[in-house]
Amino acid sequence: MKITKLFLATFAIGIILTSCKKDDEFTTQFIERDRYEVYVENLAEIEAFLESHTFNYAEFQENAPYSDLSTTPATITDNDSFKIEFEELEETSSDLSIMSFLDSPTYPKLETHIIDQDGFEYKLYVLTVREGRGDSVHRLDKAAVLYKGSLSDGTVFDSAVTINTAFNLTSVGSTAGVIPGFREGLIKFKTSEGFTDNVSGETVYHNHGIGAVFIPSGIGYFSSAVSEIPAYAPVFFRFRVITRSDTDYDLDGVPSHLEDLDGDGFGSNDDTDGDGLPNFVDNDDDGDGVLTRYEDIDGDGDPTNDDTNGTGTPNYLDPTSTESNQTN
Repeated sequence: MKITKLFLATFAIGIILTSCKKDDEFTTQFIERDRYEVYVENLAEIEAFLESHTFNYAEFQENAPYSDLSTTPATITDNDSFKIEFEELEETSSDLSIMSFLDSPTYPKLETHIIDQDGFEYKLYVLTVREGRGDSVHRLDKAAVLYKGSLSDGTVFDSAVTINTAFNLTSVGSTAGVIPGFREGLIKFKTSEGFTDNVSGETVYHNHGIGAVFIPSGIGYFSSAVSEIPAYAPVFFRFRVITRSDTDYDLDGVPSHLEDLDGDGFGSNDDTDGDGLPNFVDNDDDGDGVLTRYEDIDGDGDPTNDDTNGTGTPNYLDPTSTESNQTN
């Protein structure tokens, strides 16, 4: 999956290409383009696409947005199998452009979000056909997603049509995540509420989030040319968010998303012991010399519910609690 190759070709920066002709030598150094200049170009390309293209919204509107899983048998909407398809508008078309759904009071709706990355603020367009009714997705989670990635000219460069594995949304150390723009789009949606197998044996997921995101290259691949994706090209993803699962980047027994103590959706600014390591990559969160996984005193696999001194703060976040379940 190309979405996990965040900086695949960035090693090219600074490469010297040398050519010799008789006694003359010259060198040409790769210089990355100005980010703001590229962003202005990307935004114009994205907005032109949104103005000149439509999607199959009428197909979605013909059916109930969600399935009713409380009935017996469940009342299943055809929209559980809905896939977004883009189409260029003809001059005589009466269909609405994607941009027509900007800030719509009802779904489908197109919204913009400002994403801070590398000292720049990027406008990210997110099309929500339906938000979903399952679990919320955190930046520190894994997610299983059905998706299709494409360029503004319609070239499809990547896709996942079956759920084979979940991928990390955030890069941590040598563990690759997805490109930031894709991650920031996905977290606006919720997962499915469940699934059934239809008469032909196909698994159908119910009430998952369905949407698309239009990503400037600065929060995509930027100068990295990846397969069919040219350097500095904006990329678009259509997707269905199926499931989420926990990560535990520091192997301390606390799911990474639970180490986002202030609940701001990040986790990078939560550092209980002030050692410069966010809790989700710190295996001794409170800096008391007892590793977090050993502060699971009752041995139930969950350090978050152990508070031996009754202060209301779990042992693994309380430097005054140094009990350990380590036996050797």
